[in-house]
Amino acid sequence: MNGLSMKHLRYFDALARLGHFGRAAEACSISQPALSVQVKELEDLVGAPLVERGGRRIRLTGLGEEFAARTQAILRAVDDLEDLGRAAHGPLAGRLRLGIIPTVAPYLLPDIIKALARLYPGLDPRPREAITQRLIEDLAEARLDVAIVALPISEPALEEIPLFEEEFVLVRPLEDIGKPVPVSERLHEMRLLLLEEGHCFRDQALSVCNIAPTSTRDLMEGSSLSTLVQMVGAGIGVTLIPQMAVDTEMRSAAVCVSRLAEPRPTRTIGMVWRKTNPLSGRFAVIANIVREAGVSKQKQMAGSLAASCAARLRV
Repeated sequence: MNGLSMKHLRYFDALARLGHFGRAAEACSISQPALSVQVKELEDLVGAPLVERGGRRIRLTGLGEEFAARTQAILRAVDDLEDLGRAAHGPLAGRLRLGIIPTVAPYLLPDIIKALARLYPGLDPRPREAITQRLIEDLAEARLDVAIVALPISEPALEEIPLFEEEFVLVRPLEDIGKPVPVSERLHEMRLLLLEEGHCFRDQALSVCNIAPTSTRDLMEGSSLSTLVQMVGAGIGVTLIPQMAVDTEMRSAAVCVSRLAEPRPTRTIGMVWRKTNPLSGRFAVIANIVREAGVSKQKQMAGSLAASCAARLRV
């Protein structure tokens, strides 16, 4: 098949995964017409249609589905070869595709990037924020190198490294400051606000409050922790947030934050990657860097929480 290139395969893979020329073009950082041209060139090289065009989403032909599966396998193998070469040469350098969940990214990612830049100036971190399920899928398909998530994941093909424990804290309207802190199991009686379905932090919050996932119809939802905190500030209800989010989220909302009673609910933040990745040894070093950043953030937030609550009590 003369003329076939990796560019053809990567563009077709994006289209097959996303099912939409516009989104695939955006993911590949090219224009939609350019991507369409590359896919048409690939079909001409193959000698048969790979895509059914028409409507808002594309569909793969029978040949296209088989071609997509083979394409993904080829791209994974090429990425592994690149990683093998990188593992054989000096300090970690080049591209690092780092996935991170939304309830960690805004609060810890800047510290991680700064630490990596200081220790590995030749490294090119490319962070991607997404819910856990999508990150695990991207790891399996070699679209990510590592991911920072809440453990456990329990995927046999993935290496899991626990990094640090983090408390959940209760966010209430400012007028509740000084009031007794309710036990976790009674939070749903106070109109508990949750992240929308798909976020692992939602499931963890439900577990803390002893609420079955099937009984959440009447609970209110938000798309981000920032939205939830603002809703609490407006007097709509209460919510739980991870401790590392306290400093950022309390700046612009009329809320108070309290630690829950012992035993305080926590989550484990860790890093995962494919066991077969040739850079596994290097990723363990990066995991230590993330651990140090996380532990430092926890200490900082513990002091910030105490100082903020004391200051608001004086107001």
